[in-house]
Amino acid sequence: MLHNEVETVARELLAAHETGQMVAVPPSGRPGFDLNTAYEVEATLKRFREAGGHRSVGRKVGYANKAMWRVLKLETLVWAHMYDDTVHYSHDNSATLALTHPRSLKIEPEIIFGMKQPVVGESSPAAAALASTDWLAVGFEIIDCPFPEWKFQPSDFVASFGLHAALVIGERMQVQPDLLATLVEELPRFKVRVSKNGEFVEEGSGRNCLRSPALCLAELSSAIVRRFPTEPLSAGEIVSSGTLTAGHSAGRGDLWTVEVEGLSLPSLTLRLT
Repeated sequence: MLHNEVETVARELLAAHETGQMVAVPPSGRPGFDLNTAYEVEATLKRFREAGGHRSVGRKVGYANKAMWRVLKLETLVWAHMYDDTVHYSHDNSATLALTHPRSLKIEPEIIFGMKQPVVGESSPAAAALASTDWLAVGFEIIDCPFPEWKFQPSDFVASFGLHAALVIGERMQVQPDLLATLVEELPRFKVRVSKNGEFVEEGSGRNCLRSPALCLAELSSAIVRRFPTEPLSAGEIVSSGTLTAGHSAGRGDLWTVEVEGLSLPSLTLRLT
């Protein structure tokens, strides 16, 4: 796909993002659009957003599930940038979120990492990833799909902001050096319980995210360096490391809670308005 075609697709997806319009034909349905082109579109969107006064604050992960890689012929997970107007912090483990142009929202509980440096080290991937983090937290990611019936390919996911609408981050736990070994053990095993309006919805586990959110962070770091050697995860970036349960339909008026068992993180409550 030519450079001017990449810009055309990026402008179309940016307009859909800003207005809540649908995109009738996903980019993958157009000649010459593949995952490499999708990352060109994603980089162009980042440039457009920064020109509009918004700052990239981190990355979000998609397809943190090796079974899906086999089905979709992926070699690794995929990602997209998140921005300063879509990432929010809770207050006293509670937050209210208003979304301007919701289409078909889903909510996902995730482990969020705050980076203090690029992922480096000769130790195990999980330990190296955790040693490079400043903090972790539980959070809710809200995703919204501009494509009809939630039908899309990984390339469409990358090119459309990773379907990212918002991220709400709960109380942060500092990752102290003396906690690393414990966290390596706990992150594959901990559980989350998700409730909507006081009713239980689903239980999930750290193993649902590439066997551990720490391993997902390590995989993301490696995947980024392979594709963009000059743009590694860096200090201050926030990483939303992939959902711990299925995504669940969400809408205005919902009150969502995620409770954590097996990690020293408090529950997080989010009201959508």
